[in-house]
Amino acid sequence: MKYNELVAISGLSGLYQLLSTKSDGAIVKNLDDGLTKFVAARSHNVTPLDSIEVYTDTENVRLWDVFMSFKENEANVESLDISKLDNKKVQALFGTLFPAYDKDRVYVSDMKKMIRWYGILKKLDLLNVTEEVESESTEQAEG
Repeated sequence: MKYNELVAISGLSGLYQLLSTKSDGAIVKNLDDGLTKFVAARSHNVTPLDSIEVYTDTENVRLWDVFMSFKENEANVESLDISKLDNKKVQALFGTLFPAYDKDRVYVSDMKKMIRWYGILKKLDLLNVTEEVESESTEQAEG
C-alpha cells in the first residue's frame, strides 16, 4: 500500500485505501477493519491524504510533513489518546506534536482527525515510507 492510495471520506471516520474509482463514486477499503465498500460521490467527498495541507504561520505544509513532525515529537507527549481530552488539551497536544501550526485557522476537530489518522498510520506501519513520498513529491515538482 502506498501513501498516495490513502484517502479520507467526508462523513466517515478513519482512513481508507482507494481501490478503484467509478463515475458515481469509489471503492475503498477501511484500514481499521479491512472491509471493502462503495462510497457514492453524491453523498461523500473522497480526499487523498497527499492533497491535504495544514495552515502554518508562514506557508501551508503537506499533511505528510505534519505526520513526520508528529513522529519526531511523539516522545515529548505522554499519550496520543485524545478520547478523554477537552479542546484545550487537544490544542496543547497538537502544539507539542506540530508547533508551527496556525492557531487561528486550524480547528480542534481537524487536529483530532490528524492525531487519529497518525495513530492509524503508525499502527499499520505506514509512516516508514518517507523515501517513497519524498521521491514522488520531487518528481511532481520537476515534472
